[in-house]
Amino acid sequence: MEFPKLKSIIEGLLFLAGDEGLTVKQIAEIVEERTDTVTDALKKLREEAKRNHRGIQIVQIAGCYQLATLPDHAPYFERLAYSPTRTSLSQAALETLAIVAYRQPITRVEIEEIRGVKSERAIQTLVHKDLIEETARAEAIGRPILYGTTKAFLDYFGLPGIKDLPEPSLFENTDNLEEETQLLFEKLDGQQLTFDDVPS
Repeated sequence: MEFPKLKSIIEGLLFLAGDEGLTVKQIAEIVEERTDTVTDALKKLREEAKRNHRGIQIVQIAGCYQLATLPDHAPYFERLAYSPTRTSLSQAALETLAIVAYRQPITRVEIEEIRGVKSERAIQTLVHKDLIEETARAEAIGRPILYGTTKAFLDYFGLPGIKDLPEPSLFENTDNLEEETQLLFEKLDGQQLTFDDVPS
């Protein structure tokens, strides 16, 4: 196999392997090349990444090679991880977020009873974005998880506390879900934070 192609394949393999990484032996078996050839290719890839100021590097951890970002870029990655504007929230996720915000602590089943549809995916999205979190377990059969909003939720919406959400007295019954969600939208807009770039 031509050396440039080998390097390209190895880079792709490391990308797919993710945090688990791959050993030289594993790579050699996959590409059907000698281990010393693979080792040389890895060395060249590392040198090229450094010389060309690439945003990724190849590191060796516990005998496995993997792709990693540069430590110097960490502040930017943190901004990406904690910025709610990097992706949008779907209508389902916004409805779920509004329900959790006003009715917390609340279980998934209770959320689904209010929305009338399954909400597991919306909940997962909100947990992934650090807008809601598991707060406790309900004293009920199966000890279901109780969800509540996070500090990050307050930060994103510019709220000192949950009590500073728009007036919740409108929501004595579930018929006002649209109004509840709309108030959350308005609060969001008031803080100049938007989630309308791409679907979640």
